[in-house]
Amino acid sequence: MNGIIRQTAPLRLVQITDCHLGAEPGSRLLNIDTDDSLAAAAELVRRQQPQIDALLMTGDLTDSGAAQAYRRVLAATAGLAPIERWLPGNHDSAATMRSVLGADARLQRTLELGDWLIVTLDSAVPGEIGGRLNDVELAALRGSLQSAPLRHALICVHHPVVPVGCAWVDPQTISNAAEFWAEIGSFPQVRAVLSGHVHQAFDAQWNGVRVLTTPSTCVQFTPASAEFQVDNIAPGYRWLDLHADGHIETGVERVTGREFHVDLSASGY
Repeated sequence: MNGIIRQTAPLRLVQITDCHLGAEPGSRLLNIDTDDSLAAAAELVRRQQPQIDALLMTGDLTDSGAAQAYRRVLAATAGLAPIERWLPGNHDSAATMRSVLGADARLQRTLELGDWLIVTLDSAVPGEIGGRLNDVELAALRGSLQSAPLRHALICVHHPVVPVGCAWVDPQTISNAAEFWAEIGSFPQVRAVLSGHVHQAFDAQWNGVRVLTTPSTCVQFTPASAEFQVDNIAPGYRWLDLHADGHIETGVERVTGREFHVDLSASGY
């Protein structure tokens, strides 16, 4: 590929998502200490993933956008990978995230590694739980893909671009997903879309593109539930191996050896 340093081994990426850190250390979400659960997930990554090419933090890193919460996310994930990309979710404050990180590369839109282009999008809508990609984000997506036609592309966005089969949460997917799919339809190099938000693992093919979601580092939602329901399975993260030929190997790992006592009677949060 002209102008590209061809990779000789798969790129190992790790996704951490939906940490929901509160303003104060030890804040709880449905009885889960979210600082503690993020620390447990990060320690699992450290044990299992000694060589990470990039860390992807895909939104709802805090529960209410507090600056001190973003600083604790930074501390909890320090040293996991040499390169990171962060994007906001509906519980985040993009402005506060920017004020904490400043000109940090974590907020750059794209990342080029080997044969791959990674694009991050902001689907958060102020005051809304669900997501949408505005005209600026769609134009940025188009421009990013046009700039790297010879690289395979992985797109990262907080809200999913397809239903995941969970009736109460599926209305919160990106409301103009049809525009997203029409946009990437002209770019055959797109291999996968990686999201958070739904607090559960999902892996499917959609229009020839792999669609993935990942468990939270705190509370988990029960798959295929008709109404709000939390699960008692442990926090986790996703790893991805991006191969030079465009295919992706991936899996979800969960914290073991301890219990997380979520409030299973909760009807929302």
